[in-house]
Amino acid sequence: MAPGMMVQGKWTTQRNEHDQSGRFKAIPTTFRDRVTADGSSGFKAEAGRYHLYVSLACPWAHRTLIMRELKGLNDAISVSIVDPVMSDKGWMFSAAPGVIADSVNHAHYLQEIYLKATPNYTGRVTVPVLWDKQTQIIVNNESREIVRMLDVEFAPLATQKIDLYPVSLQQKIDEAIDAMYLPINVGVYRSGFAISQAAYEDAVTELFEGLDRWETVLSQQRYVCGNQLTEADIGMFVTLYRFDSVYHGHFKCNLRRILDYPNLWNYLKDLYQRPEFKATCNLDHIKRGYHMSMTEINPTRIVPKGPVLNFDEPHDRDRFGNA
Repeated sequence: MAPGMMVQGKWTTQRNEHDQSGRFKAIPTTFRDRVTADGSSGFKAEAGRYHLYVSLACPWAHRTLIMRELKGLNDAISVSIVDPVMSDKGWMFSAAPGVIADSVNHAHYLQEIYLKATPNYTGRVTVPVLWDKQTQIIVNNESREIVRMLDVEFAPLATQKIDLYPVSLQQKIDEAIDAMYLPINVGVYRSGFAISQAAYEDAVTELFEGLDRWETVLSQQRYVCGNQLTEADIGMFVTLYRFDSVYHGHFKCNLRRILDYPNLWNYLKDLYQRPEFKATCNLDHIKRGYHMSMTEINPTRIVPKGPVLNFDEPHDRDRFGNA
Protein backbone atom coordinates (compact mmCIF):
# COMPACT_ATOMS: atom_id res chain seq x y z
CA MET A 1 0.00 0.00 0.00
CA ALA A 2 2.99 2.30 0.41
CA PRO A 3 3.24 5.30 -1.95
CA GLY A 4 7.02 5.08 -1.96
CA MET A 5 10.09 3.39 -0.53
CA MET A 6 13.52 4.08 0.93
CA VAL A 7 16.65 3.98 -1.24
CA GLN A 8 19.95 4.28 0.63
CA GLY A 9 18.20 6.00 3.50
CA LYS A 10 16.34 8.49 1.28
CA TRP A 11 12.58 8.48 0.65
CA THR A 12 11.43 8.21 -2.96
CA THR A 13 8.00 7.92 -4.50
CA GLN A 14 9.43 5.95 -7.42
CA ARG A 15 8.97 2.20 -7.19
CA ASN A 16 8.50 -0.74 -9.52
CA GLU A 17 6.17 -3.51 -8.36
CA HIS A 18 5.19 -4.97 -11.74
CA ASP A 19 6.83 -7.39 -14.12
CA GLN A 20 6.92 -6.93 -17.89
CA SER A 21 3.47 -8.49 -18.36
CA GLY A 22 1.83 -6.08 -15.94
CA ARG A 23 1.61 -8.51 -13.04
CA PHE A 24 1.95 -7.16 -9.51
CA LYS A 25 4.89 -8.60 -7.61
CA ALA A 26 5.35 -8.20 -3.89
CA ILE A 27 8.73 -6.92 -2.66
CA PRO A 28 10.12 -9.25 0.04
CA THR A 29 10.49 -8.09 3.63
CA THR A 30 14.03 -7.56 4.86
CA PHE A 31 14.15 -7.88 8.66
CA ARG A 32 13.99 -11.59 9.46
CA ASP A 33 15.50 -12.12 12.91
CA ARG A 34 13.61 -14.15 15.50
CA VAL A 35 12.60 -13.78 19.10
CA THR A 36 12.97 -17.09 20.95
CA ALA A 37 11.71 -18.24 24.32
CA ASP A 38 15.23 -19.18 25.47
CA GLY A 39 17.01 -16.21 23.90
CA SER A 40 19.24 -18.41 21.73
CA SER A 41 18.56 -16.14 18.76
CA GLY A 42 19.89 -13.12 20.61
CA PHE A 43 16.35 -11.86 21.14
CA LYS A 44 14.73 -13.36 24.23
CA ALA A 45 10.95 -13.28 24.73
CA GLU A 46 10.58 -10.91 27.68
CA ALA A 47 7.63 -8.86 28.91
CA GLY A 48 7.98 -5.16 28.13
CA ARG A 49 10.93 -5.55 25.77
CA TYR A 50 9.16 -5.50 22.38
CA HIS A 51 6.88 -3.04 20.60
CA LEU A 52 4.57 -3.60 17.62
CA TYR A 53 4.00 -0.96 14.97
CA VAL A 54 0.79 -1.73 13.08
CA SER A 55 -1.97 -0.35 10.88
CA LEU A 56 -5.59 -1.33 11.49
CA ALA A 57 -6.13 -0.99 7.73
CA CYS A 58 -3.40 -3.46 6.74
CA PRO A 59 -4.33 -7.17 6.70
CA TRP A 60 -0.74 -8.27 7.33
CA ALA A 61 -0.48 -6.14 10.47
CA HIS A 62 -4.00 -7.17 11.50
CA ARG A 63 -2.79 -10.77 11.81
CA THR A 64 -0.32 -9.84 14.53
CA LEU A 65 -2.91 -7.86 16.51
CA ILE A 66 -5.31 -10.82 16.49
CA MET A 67 -2.61 -13.17 17.74
CA ARG A 68 -1.59 -10.67 20.43
CA GLU A 69 -5.22 -10.60 21.64
CA LEU A 70 -5.76 -14.35 21.44
CA LYS A 71 -2.64 -15.08 23.48
CA GLY A 72 -3.31 -12.33 26.00
CA LEU A 73 -0.01 -10.56 25.30
CA ASN A 74 -1.37 -7.01 25.44
CA ASP A 75 0.51 -6.15 28.63
CA ALA A 76 3.70 -7.93 27.51
CA ILE A 77 3.97 -6.28 24.07
CA SER A 78 3.13 -2.59 23.61
CA VAL A 79 1.68 -1.26 20.36
CA SER A 80 1.50 1.84 18.17
CA ILE A 81 -1.14 2.30 15.46
CA VAL A 82 -0.53 4.52 12.43
CA ASP A 83 -3.03 6.78 10.69
CA PRO A 84 -5.09 4.75 8.22
CA VAL A 85 -4.37 7.19 5.37
CA MET A 86 -0.84 7.31 4.07
CA SER A 87 0.96 10.60 3.71
CA ASP A 88 3.38 11.41 0.91
CA LYS A 89 6.04 10.02 3.28
CA GLY A 90 4.23 6.75 3.94
CA TRP A 91 2.70 5.56 7.19
CA MET A 92 2.46 8.30 9.81
CA PHE A 93 1.21 8.96 13.32
CA SER A 94 -1.53 11.52 13.87
CA ALA A 95 -4.30 12.61 16.25
CA ALA A 96 -6.97 10.74 14.26
CA PRO A 97 -9.40 8.41 16.08
CA GLY A 98 -7.97 4.93 16.60
CA VAL A 99 -4.35 6.04 16.18
CA ILE A 100 -1.89 5.30 19.01
CA ALA A 101 1.19 7.51 18.97
CA ASP A 102 4.73 6.16 19.06
CA SER A 103 5.47 6.15 22.78
CA VAL A 104 8.77 4.32 22.30
CA ASN A 105 10.69 6.26 19.65
CA HIS A 106 8.37 9.28 19.38
CA ALA A 107 8.44 9.10 15.59
CA HIS A 108 6.11 11.06 13.32
CA TYR A 109 6.60 8.69 10.36
CA LEU A 110 7.22 4.96 10.33
CA GLN A 111 10.19 5.49 8.02
CA GLU A 112 11.99 7.03 11.01
CA ILE A 113 11.88 3.63 12.73
CA TYR A 114 13.41 1.92 9.69
CA LEU A 115 16.15 4.54 9.50
CA LYS A 116 16.88 4.23 13.21
CA ALA A 117 17.40 0.50 12.71
CA THR A 118 19.32 0.84 9.42
CA PRO A 119 20.44 4.39 8.46
CA ASN A 120 21.09 3.45 4.82
CA TYR A 121 17.98 1.28 4.50
CA THR A 122 16.72 0.35 1.04
CA GLY A 123 13.26 -1.18 0.74
CA ARG A 124 9.61 -0.65 1.50
CA VAL A 125 8.46 0.81 4.82
CA THR A 126 5.77 -1.65 5.82
CA VAL A 127 3.78 -2.81 8.83
CA PRO A 128 3.86 -4.83 10.99
CA VAL A 129 7.18 -4.05 12.63
CA LEU A 130 8.43 -5.86 15.73
CA TRP A 131 10.83 -3.48 17.50
CA ASP A 132 13.27 -4.42 20.25
CA LYS A 133 13.46 -1.60 22.81
CA GLN A 134 16.61 -3.09 24.34
CA THR A 135 18.83 -3.21 21.26
CA GLN A 136 16.99 -0.42 19.41
CA ILE A 137 16.50 -2.43 16.25
CA ILE A 138 13.78 -3.95 14.09
CA VAL A 139 13.70 -7.67 14.80
CA ASN A 140 11.23 -8.64 12.11
CA ASN A 141 8.73 -7.12 9.65
CA GLU A 142 7.33 -10.34 8.16
CA SER A 143 3.80 -10.86 9.46
CA ARG A 144 3.75 -14.65 9.22
CA GLU A 145 6.92 -14.95 11.25
CA ILE A 146 5.78 -12.43 13.87
CA VAL A 147 2.50 -14.33 14.26
CA ARG A 148 4.41 -17.57 14.81
CA MET A 149 6.72 -15.95 17.36
CA LEU A 150 3.80 -14.52 19.34
CA ASP A 151 2.09 -17.90 19.28
CA VAL A 152 5.05 -20.15 20.12
CA GLU A 153 8.00 -18.20 21.52
CA PHE A 154 5.97 -15.81 23.66
CA ALA A 155 3.76 -18.63 24.99
CA PRO A 156 5.37 -18.57 28.47
CA LEU A 157 4.27 -14.92 28.80
CA ALA A 158 0.75 -15.48 27.46
CA THR A 159 -2.14 -14.95 29.87
CA GLN A 160 -4.44 -17.03 27.67
CA LYS A 161 -3.18 -20.57 27.25
CA ILE A 162 -4.36 -21.22 23.71
CA ASP A 163 -2.12 -23.05 21.24
CA LEU A 164 -2.78 -22.10 17.62
CA TYR A 165 0.11 -24.19 16.28
CA PRO A 166 -0.38 -27.58 17.97
CA VAL A 167 2.16 -30.28 17.13
CA SER A 168 -0.48 -32.60 15.69
CA LEU A 169 -1.56 -29.98 13.12
CA GLN A 170 1.69 -28.15 12.32
CA GLN A 171 2.19 -29.59 8.84
CA LYS A 172 -1.46 -29.04 7.96
CA ILE A 173 -1.38 -25.46 9.24
CA ASP A 174 1.75 -24.58 7.25
CA GLU A 175 0.31 -26.16 4.11
CA ALA A 176 -2.95 -24.24 4.52
CA ILE A 177 -1.16 -20.92 5.06
CA ASP A 178 0.93 -21.60 1.94
CA ALA A 179 -2.13 -22.62 -0.07
CA MET A 180 -4.09 -19.45 0.67
CA TYR A 181 -1.17 -17.01 0.49
CA LEU A 182 -0.65 -16.42 -3.23
CA PRO A 183 -4.13 -16.98 -4.69
CA ILE A 184 -6.11 -15.29 -1.89
CA ASN A 185 -4.07 -13.12 0.52
CA VAL A 186 -1.86 -11.73 -2.26
CA GLY A 187 -4.42 -12.53 -4.97
CA VAL A 188 -6.60 -9.56 -4.09
CA TYR A 189 -3.57 -7.27 -4.55
CA ARG A 190 -2.52 -9.03 -7.75
CA SER A 191 -6.01 -8.34 -9.07
CA GLY A 192 -6.23 -4.75 -7.88
CA PHE A 193 -2.74 -3.67 -8.90
CA ALA A 194 -2.57 -5.48 -12.25
CA ILE A 195 -1.81 -3.10 -15.12
CA SER A 196 -2.76 -5.42 -17.97
CA GLN A 197 -6.04 -7.20 -18.71
CA ALA A 198 -4.36 -10.59 -18.89
CA ALA A 199 -2.61 -10.13 -15.54
CA TYR A 200 -5.86 -9.06 -13.90
CA GLU A 201 -7.88 -11.93 -15.32
CA ASP A 202 -5.28 -14.51 -14.32
CA ALA A 203 -5.15 -13.18 -10.78
CA VAL A 204 -8.89 -12.79 -10.25
CA THR A 205 -9.55 -16.26 -11.69
CA GLU A 206 -7.04 -17.85 -9.30
CA LEU A 207 -8.50 -15.84 -6.43
CA PHE A 208 -12.02 -17.16 -6.90
CA GLU A 209 -10.81 -20.69 -7.59
CA GLY A 210 -9.14 -20.45 -4.18
CA LEU A 211 -12.27 -19.10 -2.50
CA ASP A 212 -14.35 -21.85 -4.14
CA ARG A 213 -11.95 -24.45 -2.77
CA TRP A 214 -12.15 -23.16 0.80
CA GLU A 215 -15.93 -22.84 0.55
CA THR A 216 -15.98 -26.59 -0.03
CA VAL A 217 -13.51 -27.31 2.78
CA LEU A 218 -15.53 -25.20 5.22
CA SER A 219 -18.72 -27.03 4.30
CA GLN A 220 -17.22 -30.05 6.07
CA GLN A 221 -15.47 -28.57 9.13
CA ARG A 222 -15.62 -25.51 11.35
CA TYR A 223 -12.15 -24.13 10.69
CA VAL A 224 -9.48 -24.22 7.98
CA CYS A 225 -7.55 -27.12 9.52
CA GLY A 226 -10.40 -29.02 11.14
CA ASN A 227 -12.52 -28.24 14.18
CA GLN A 228 -9.78 -26.36 16.05
CA LEU A 229 -8.88 -22.68 15.64
CA THR A 230 -5.32 -22.25 14.32
CA GLU A 231 -2.94 -19.67 12.85
CA ALA A 232 -4.34 -20.51 9.41
CA ASP A 233 -7.72 -19.08 10.38
CA ILE A 234 -6.15 -15.74 11.24
CA GLY A 235 -4.62 -15.61 7.75
CA MET A 236 -7.96 -16.35 6.13
CA PHE A 237 -9.96 -14.00 8.33
CA VAL A 238 -8.06 -10.78 7.58
CA THR A 239 -8.67 -11.14 3.83
CA LEU A 240 -12.30 -12.23 4.11
CA TYR A 241 -13.10 -9.39 6.53
CA ARG A 242 -11.95 -6.77 3.99
CA PHE A 243 -13.35 -8.49 0.93
CA ASP A 244 -16.86 -7.14 0.43
CA SER A 245 -16.03 -3.66 1.77
CA VAL A 246 -12.83 -3.10 -0.21
CA TYR A 247 -11.56 -5.82 -2.50
CA HIS A 248 -14.86 -6.49 -4.31
CA GLY A 249 -15.09 -2.95 -5.69
CA HIS A 250 -11.75 -1.23 -5.17
CA PHE A 251 -9.69 -4.16 -6.47
CA LYS A 252 -12.27 -5.40 -9.02
CA CYS A 253 -12.61 -8.75 -7.22
CA ASN A 254 -16.26 -8.83 -8.17
CA LEU A 255 -17.12 -12.28 -9.46
CA ARG A 256 -18.83 -12.92 -6.14
CA ARG A 257 -19.03 -11.46 -2.66
CA ILE A 258 -18.17 -13.36 0.50
CA LEU A 259 -21.87 -12.86 1.31
CA ASP A 260 -22.58 -15.13 -1.66
CA TYR A 261 -20.60 -18.01 -0.14
CA PRO A 262 -22.72 -19.60 2.63
CA ASN A 263 -19.83 -21.33 4.38
CA LEU A 264 -17.22 -18.57 4.02
CA TRP A 265 -19.71 -15.92 5.16
CA ASN A 266 -20.82 -17.88 8.24
CA TYR A 267 -17.20 -18.80 9.00
CA LEU A 268 -16.26 -15.10 8.82
CA LYS A 269 -19.05 -14.16 11.24
CA ASP A 270 -18.06 -16.99 13.58
CA LEU A 271 -14.50 -15.67 13.85
CA TYR A 272 -15.52 -12.01 14.04
CA GLN A 273 -17.82 -12.68 16.95
CA ARG A 274 -14.92 -13.89 19.09
CA PRO A 275 -14.05 -10.92 21.32
CA GLU A 276 -10.33 -11.17 20.48
CA PHE A 277 -11.02 -10.85 16.75
CA LYS A 278 -13.65 -8.12 17.07
CA ALA A 279 -11.39 -5.98 19.27
CA THR A 280 -8.88 -5.65 16.41
CA CYS A 281 -11.37 -4.80 13.63
CA ASN A 282 -11.90 -1.26 12.36
CA LEU A 283 -13.73 -0.96 9.05
CA ASP A 284 -13.43 2.83 9.10
CA HIS A 285 -9.62 2.59 9.12
CA ILE A 286 -9.77 -0.13 6.47
CA LYS A 287 -12.04 1.71 4.04
CA ARG A 288 -10.25 5.04 4.41
CA GLY A 289 -6.86 3.34 4.27
CA TYR A 290 -7.49 1.68 0.93
CA HIS A 291 -9.70 4.25 -0.80
CA MET A 292 -7.78 7.36 0.28
CA SER A 293 -4.21 6.03 0.10
CA MET A 294 -4.28 4.28 -3.28
CA THR A 295 -4.78 7.27 -5.54
CA GLU A 296 -3.57 5.38 -8.62
CA ILE A 297 -6.73 3.24 -8.26
CA ASN A 298 -9.07 5.84 -6.71
CA PRO A 299 -7.82 9.32 -7.68
CA THR A 300 -10.90 11.07 -6.23
CA ARG A 301 -10.19 9.52 -2.79
CA ILE A 302 -13.94 9.15 -2.26
CA VAL A 303 -14.74 6.52 0.38
CA PRO A 304 -17.89 4.50 -0.38
CA LYS A 305 -20.59 4.43 2.31
CA GLY A 306 -21.45 0.77 1.78
CA PRO A 307 -21.84 -2.06 1.73
CA VAL A 308 -24.02 -2.68 4.78
CA LEU A 309 -22.65 -5.79 6.50
CA ASN A 310 -23.78 -7.33 9.76
CA PHE A 311 -20.94 -9.44 11.13
CA ASP A 312 -22.89 -9.87 14.37
CA GLU A 313 -25.86 -11.69 12.87
CA PRO A 314 -26.20 -15.38 13.84
CA HIS A 315 -23.99 -17.95 12.11
CA ASP A 316 -24.45 -21.65 11.60
CA ARG A 317 -20.98 -22.93 12.51
CA ASP A 318 -22.15 -24.46 15.78
CA ARG A 319 -23.34 -27.39 13.70
CA PHE A 320 -19.75 -28.65 13.84
CA GLY A 321 -19.68 -28.52 17.64
CA ASN A 322 -18.62 -25.92 20.18
CA ALA A 323 -15.56 -23.80 19.44
